[in-house]
Amino acid sequence: MNSLLAWRRAFMRGVRVLCVCIGGAGCLFAVTPARAEPVSIAVMNCTLIDDNAAYNDAEINRIQQARIEMISDAVRAQLDASQRYRVADNGRASELIARLGATQDLSTCDGCARQVGRELGVEQVGICWVQKVSNLILNLNLRVEDVVSGKALFQRSVDIRGNTDLSWRRGATALVGLLVDDASKRSTGQRTAP
Repeated sequence: MNSLLAWRRAFMRGVRVLCVCIGGAGCLFAVTPARAEPVSIAVMNCTLIDDNAAYNDAEINRIQQARIEMISDAVRAQLDASQRYRVADNGRASELIARLGATQDLSTCDGCARQVGRELGVEQVGICWVQKVSNLILNLNLRVEDVVSGKALFQRSVDIRGNTDLSWRRGATALVGLLVDDASKRSTGQRTAP
């Protein structure tokens, strides 16, 4: 009877109860935290800060723009696949994004990403940018803010070596891994600083 009561209480508190039957010894109960619902998030398209832009030709600019689009899509797809996040389709706010982006850099605009987040009805918004120091040294950055309060929940940078599709993809994967790990720690009460 006590086992049934413990199970019922655990269930009401939102945890999973695992019952393992061991031969004639009866059942053992284990309580594990229930998986939190995915957090809704909008991830803005990444932007590029190129310290050597004056030396680029048209082909380099085309390749870099393709890589920016590639990692923007990769970050969104990997976050969605993590099951920690439910990524919004930015297309529903395309007019707002275009209007804001026509007058300012959305990665540095205070509050622009949150406006997009409110338009999309999400809890969090991610701002991504790549700083290219040289063809050998680049860093990928991601900041996640709470849409309502504007509080920074996460901010990390990943350094990559080499200006290739593979290095950019690896950097995006590393950033997503850091964010998902941080979200897991927050949901279990192991708070980390942004």
